Amino acid sequence: MTDPAYPATRLRRTRTTAWSRAMVRETRLDPSDLIWPLFVTDGDEAEPIASMPGVSRWPVEMIADRAAEAREAGIPCVALFPNTPPDLRSDRGDEAVNPDNLMCRAIGEIKDACGEDIGILTDVALDPYTSHGQDGVVDGGGYVLNDDTVSILVEQALNQAQAGADIIAPSDMMDGRIGAIRHALEDDGYTNVQVMAYAAKYASAFYGPFRDAVGSRGLLKGDKKTYQMDPANAEEALREVAFDIAEGADSVMVKPGMPYLDIVRRVKERFEVPVFAYQVSGEYTMIEAGAAAGSGERDALVLESLLAFKRAGCSGMLTYHALDAARLLNS
Repeated sequence: MTDPAYPATRLRRTRTTAWSRAMVRETRLDPSDLIWPLFVTDGDEAEPIASMPGVSRWPVEMIADRAAEAREAGIPCVALFPNTPPDLRSDRGDEAVNPDNLMCRAIGEIKDACGEDIGILTDVALDPYTSHGQDGVVDGGGYVLNDDTVSILVEQALNQAQAGADIIAPSDMMDGRIGAIRHALEDDGYTNVQVMAYAAKYASAFYGPFRDAVGSRGLLKGDKKTYQMDPANAEEALREVAFDIAEGADSVMVKPGMPYLDIVRRVKERFEVPVFAYQVSGEYTMIEAGAAAGSGERDALVLESLLAFKRAGCSGMLTYHALDAARLLNS
């Protein structure tokens, strides 16, 4: 039997009216699909980030208000990233395991204000804490040491769990860190704390504004190509995901987002696990710059880009547009 041909079949029929388009829509975007990344800083006032128009670093005392805004908009989770003061950075990133660091204080503020009404995802990596901007401990030649780094990441993860983090998200790309963190959480009784693995994180050119936001761009010596993935590789991403799932990851992440939607699709089809993507700082600023230059209507660009993640297979997305997108969807 052959497919019906024109004019018996007119694919435009179901596109004719808004109600019909809604009825047959294959992919739907909802505020519950969004995670809002927030930057935390010392001080008393919000600090606008020049390279990320519309995004600020928030003092600890203001971070709970942002989480409450997210909750009211239907966003289920916020992701925290600290801008550690330079005098607290060190070669080994010791501030990462300080129970009174920016991250832990921010977690406490949100939990006190919002309780269990919103989730808190915390970044596990050393680049916001090191004096050299790398994600781990470096040897004399500048190479990031895998196992020495993992031992600190375990302490960092436990520190965040003790502060009240709901999802531990290791973004460092060290081998074996998911298993080590999962075992440590289990041994310390944090059986319900989730692990979202940055399983396929690429050595991308799209991270620049983020490094401004956490204060590491001017500190970074060298690059991160010995641990973050080569943008040319796809099969390797599947191996990374397989390892992280086997080691106990509850969900996995692909980062960056839109340039790697093929990876999202392959991961979802292969493993059938919750897959998230991070619409990173460079993607955010490209949309903002494009809208400012008249390349497209901003709200439409935001929603279409997020819909693409869902269509590719994402369970959810980290995006700096989360609050604006949620309010658009709610309206």
